[in-house]
Amino acid sequence: MATAAGRVLVATAACLLTLTGCETSVKLGDMFQSKAESSQPLPSSAEADTAPTGSVRAPPNDFQPDAVPKGLLGKDPSDDLSLGKKYFRAADFGLAEQHFRKAVEMHPRDLESWIGLAASYDRLRRFDLADRAYTQAMKIAGATPEILNNVGYSYMLRGDYRRARETLMQAQAQDPGNPYIRNNLELLDASFRKGKAIQ
Repeated sequence: MATAAGRVLVATAACLLTLTGCETSVKLGDMFQSKAESSQPLPSSAEADTAPTGSVRAPPNDFQPDAVPKGLLGKDPSDDLSLGKKYFRAADFGLAEQHFRKAVEMHPRDLESWIGLAASYDRLRRFDLADRAYTQAMKIAGATPEILNNVGYSYMLRGDYRRARETLMQAQAQDPGNPYIRNNLELLDASFRKGKAIQ
């Protein structure tokens, strides 16, 4: 009995390690990848709470340069979008969520902020809120391959492998060469071969 429990524990740990290798797409910007920013120290909580808010870009149809104050387009390392990305890369998903939420409140049509908010909710296991944020992102940009990949990854985190496969296949049909989508499908297939996922 103890041996069987040990095997289940080892198999669960292996599945979790496999899923941590899954990737979200970064075509929407440098959401989680910038090495230069990650080398800068994170602001303290007090500094983060007083930082000005902003977003990297507005969608092309809604972009009105005169309506957006200067310094709020993600170039300021202390705006909420930049801080959200920095905290996400540092795996502080609670603070990342706070900053992405402030960013979408200030700029409700900013796609990158909604994607960051959804990804933060995924990592906090608040999938109900992640679904809402992904829905908002799709209202702005449609069901792009990048968003579908992230939604598929969200389903993988939840253990809903059937919906993950459907969503990732939809993303791959739109962008067959996307390495992030391919990687997530390969990881999902590997878990099916090992009998870990429910078909």
